[in-house]
Amino acid sequence: MSTVIDELGAKLKGYEGRAAAVAGTGKDPVNEPMIRHWCEAMGDTNPAYAGPDAVAPPTMLQAWTMGGLSGHAGRTGAYDELFDLLDEAGCTSVVATDCEQEYLRPLRPGDEVTFDAVIESVSDRKTTKLGTGYFVTTRMDVRVGQDLVGTHRFRILKYAPAHRKPKASGARRPRPVVNRDNAGFWEGVERHQLLIQRCTNCGTLRHPWLPGCNTCGGPDWDTVEASGDGTVYSYVVMHHPPFPAFTQSDHAADAAGPYAVGLIELAEGVRIVSNVVGVPYDKVRVGLPVRLEFRRYDDDEDDPLVLPVFRVQEGREGGVG
Repeated sequence: MSTVIDELGAKLKGYEGRAAAVAGTGKDPVNEPMIRHWCEAMGDTNPAYAGPDAVAPPTMLQAWTMGGLSGHAGRTGAYDELFDLLDEAGCTSVVATDCEQEYLRPLRPGDEVTFDAVIESVSDRKTTKLGTGYFVTTRMDVRVGQDLVGTHRFRILKYAPAHRKPKASGARRPRPVVNRDNAGFWEGVERHQLLIQRCTNCGTLRHPWLPGCNTCGGPDWDTVEASGDGTVYSYVVMHHPPFPAFTQSDHAADAAGPYAVGLIELAEGVRIVSNVVGVPYDKVRVGLPVRLEFRRYDDDEDDPLVLPVFRVQEGREGGVG
């Protein structure tokens, strides 16, 4: 990465420490309906978030400060000025890179939040795979009355998109997004193992991989290896848009046509989205017995892609209607 501080970089550094929002107020007080909707969306059944002594999930901190489409009256012009400078320099694209939150005390229904935000830092010019630009970090301090209840740091990359070389002919499947929560799953796939998370507190199996248990909220887990047996629980047939990388088939006549995406129920009781192979898309049926196998896609030696797929067991194409 380049660390050259250019003339633009010097101007951007001048915005460090300037306010992005002053005396902002939450559009709504902390309230039970929003907490309920959040928990339902996240599948979080922690009893601390319901009942007369409920608190809000800590990760909702930013939710109470968001202004929606109408924005907030407390916002200053400094952040917009900073973005205008970046846009004028060709850094017209933006991607959020990470956020950090610190919780100092729980929020409870009825709390009315206020906040101030500051442009905490602007990086030197950086060159990434996406392009060349600057990382901008803002820090928001959230209060109830005079009490600081939490901080929220949000970092984005504002960049000029890199010029990409035309891709070679031939279909190449997109690679899965691997992060710290699912890395163990993909490491297992590399070893031709389909690993299922298991909560070490209550024993519940779960897929896809999550940082905590939906049943008891426990953060600790281990894994069990799937036997490989399963059935088609549900499926859809994709017709458009056509994407050659997803129409690879055991049947040459089907190679350019639609393809089936199956929701496979494993023998262990969890479900996984995958391809059903071994039959044309129009022969896939609910209840069809399938067996796990690992298939390599495309011929990229530098970035090989191996995925778990499910092959219809021989002689069982009829399925269940």
